[in-house]
Amino acid sequence: MRFRKLGSSELSVSEISLGSWLTFSGGVEADQTRACTEAAFDAGINFFDTADVYGKGAAEAAWGEILSGHPRDSYVLATKVGGGGTGLAPAHIHEAIDASLRRLQTDYVDLYQAHRPDPTVPIEDTVEAFQQVVQSGKARYLGFSEWTPEQIQAATDLGGPGFFVSSQPQYSILWQAPQAEVFPLSAANGISQIVWSPLAQGLLTGKYRPGEDYPADSRFAQDSMNGAMGIVATPEAIAAVQNLLPVAEGAGLSLVELALAWVLRRSELASAIVGASRPAQVYQNAQASGIELSDDVLRAIDAAVAGVAVTEPTLAPFTREGVLHR
Repeated sequence: MRFRKLGSSELSVSEISLGSWLTFSGGVEADQTRACTEAAFDAGINFFDTADVYGKGAAEAAWGEILSGHPRDSYVLATKVGGGGTGLAPAHIHEAIDASLRRLQTDYVDLYQAHRPDPTVPIEDTVEAFQQVVQSGKARYLGFSEWTPEQIQAATDLGGPGFFVSSQPQYSILWQAPQAEVFPLSAANGISQIVWSPLAQGLLTGKYRPGEDYPADSRFAQDSMNGAMGIVATPEAIAAVQNLLPVAEGAGLSLVELALAWVLRRSELASAIVGASRPAQVYQNAQASGIELSDDVLRAIDAAVAGVAVTEPTLAPFTREGVLHR
């Protein structure tokens, strides 16, 4: 496992990190949650990402129980506030961090992130509340998820250099929107990317086949998931993924390794967050760390998804949501 520096922080995080959105919030049993978490440690993963709204606190509570069995300095722990209909008002931020720490059974988190922007709260108020969280020692560093360039710049202007150290956008071969503005703006301000859904909600595993029904246990078999995060399992997208299979085979890689290596090719990235319901998936994902794709392979990937890969945030419900409120 390779490690990268997280923005302007002193944190070193594994290139592959373990997330807990659709799995450890109640999607898998407790014993599997523990097995996957222990597999992550075994595979060299040191970075764990969760949020207070995942399973209404269930994901944090599960990791609080499991991670308490490991030395606190052996892992980097990140959580979020302000998702699922809750906002970034100062009172809520202060209540939420205390509740998260109780569930996580720790005195501090390494990274505290604004889950989504909140245009109903003045950005100055949110910035001040986050600064107080760090000053209190309850979080070491701060980040955000799916903020617009305007919101990123405004908060950075107010908080000063190093206020944020991480950005968490959706990013994959099929969702390339952040490359245009979020990546360069963040890099200019010492902010690394921690990308979520690098496998496009499972599309880039190759499990979906043209003309076939979605597997019964898959995410897209749930109507609420198809398009919910900006990824749509269209016939065109599924066909594009099939085009990637021979590219991966020619490179001597699995499709999962190819997809993860593709996002990790960007120096702006610190880590790619993956989910897992079985330890075998954790090990498979971890194998992508350190893989470097040749220029020929990168060109073949571009050709395989030409006309299908999303390069504008027209489908993502969070990328341009709301107006900056100051």
